[in-house]
Formats: sequence, structure tokens, C-alpha cells
Amino acid sequence: MSPASDRIRIGDAEIIRLLDGTFRVDGGAMFGVVPRTLWASKAAPDRENRVTLALNCYLVRTPDTTLLLDTGVGPDVGRRRTDFYSFDRRPGLFESLAELGLGPDGIDIVVNSHLHFDHCGGNTLKKADGTWSPAFPRARYVVQRGEWEQALHPVERDKPSYMPARLEPLAESGLLVLIDGDGPIAPGVDAVVVAGHTACHQGVRVTSAGQTFFYAADTVPTAAHVDLDYIMSFDLYPVETFDAKKALLARAEEGAWVLGFSHDLKTPFGRLRRTGKRLDIVPARAEND
Repeated sequence: MSPASDRIRIGDAEIIRLLDGTFRVDGGAMFGVVPRTLWASKAAPDRENRVTLALNCYLVRTPDTTLLLDTGVGPDVGRRRTDFYSFDRRPGLFESLAELGLGPDGIDIVVNSHLHFDHCGGNTLKKADGTWSPAFPRARYVVQRGEWEQALHPVERDKPSYMPARLEPLAESGLLVLIDGDGPIAPGVDAVVVAGHTACHQGVRVTSAGQTFFYAADTVPTAAHVDLDYIMSFDLYPVETFDAKKALLARAEEGAWVLGFSHDLKTPFGRLRRTGKRLDIVPARAEND
């Protein structure tokens, strides 16, 4: 059963962090141009300079719809990626859903912030014949159109991050829904483009009873990345990330939003707290503040 810290209510909506596992990446790549002496105080590296990150997915239950925000790396990671990133897939997305009494048929909508393999690996499952099929057969898969096109025809720098063969069955199944820019996904749930990590990277806003949860995905991948200068080297457009994050955090602070982070292991939910000019994340309580 997921701990209380992994759950929060936003009005009539319940939001649960589901952990597809953990992995390790070079800390310098994760924090970009920020010196190690600064970021190491927020994310302690191992002897190989790697930091441990979460593969966070978020289950959103509203009175109308059950949504899944990102699907982690999935069960078919492959030996090469497993070794390189030291993936540990415990407890795993599908196992976590089962603990909640949810099978694949229980998801109405899957929303991918973007289509890098660590955010959409659970979209499809490998069949016995080696082909791929949608993991959530009743769900609509909501993706930005520009992100979908980028994933099927990635630029050379980004090719290792995409897996086109695993994505194409979504279109063939008729479950794929491509959207252009900001817009509604379900009652009380909206897509919001926050570009930079990729050109059409999107976050997801959930509103109910005057409260807001925002899944920032890789715009603010961990609580430490709330500092504007903390931008991943993986971002294709870091200047756009800076601008998008600055605007997003201003709205989040003004609206007292609860934020969700794609790769923070210890802080699944957080609010912004300002001390002078400094902006920090403080954990949000399991129930309404």
C-alpha cells in the first residue's frame, strides 16, 4: 500500500504518486551548469558522481475520470539501458496499480508529458511474438502533436531518448489523441505546454474546489530544480526551459499550487515557500493544507 505521503486530495480529486522504480544518472548532467559544490548539497552523489532519481507516475482520480500521468520506463527496459542507468523497477507501475485494485482496464486516459523512454515505457507491452500493444486497452493516450512527430522522427542528438517502434502501435490501435497546445483533457484536467526539455513538453493541471495540482514533469524534475539555474543538460532548449519554468513557478506561487515532480524520490508533492528572494519547495501534507 502506498504511504500517506504519496497521496493528496485536491478538492474532489485524489492524486497518488506511483513509483515505477529508480535509476541513476550523472549529477552534472542532471543539474547542468550549476557547480557540483552547490547541487551536491541537495542531491548527494555516489562515488561515480551519480544521483538516484525516481520514475514517478501520478494516478489522478476525479469524480468523472481515472487518469495516469506518465508511465515510467516500463517492464521491458532492455539489458543495455538497465546496466547503464542502474534501473531498479521496484515496486513497478503495474504492481502499484494492482495494489490499488486497478488493472489496465481501469485507466481511462494516459497523458504523457513527453515521449522520452523513461516517461512512456509503460505505454505499451511486448507480446510473445516480439511486437508491441497498448498496455491500457481502454485508455485514450494524450500527447502533444509536435512531441509525437519528434518521437517518430527524432533529431540525431535526441535519438537515444525515443523508441518509435514501441509508440507506433498506439496510433494503429486508434487510442492515440494528439493535441495542439494548451487545452482540456477531462473535466478539471488541462494540458499546459511548458517547453524546453523538448519543444512540445507538457505539464498537467488538475483543479477542483479552488485548488490546483500541477504535474511539472521534466520542467521541474525534482524539488531541487526549483532554482531557475538548475536546468538539465538533457534539455534540448535550455533557454526555453528557463523562461517556461520562471513563468510556471510565478503562477504556482501566486495560486498556492501543489506541484508534482517526475524524478524526485523523497518529495512527491510540494508547495513553494518564499524566504526573501529565495524560493524553496516544502513537502505538501497528505491532506489539504
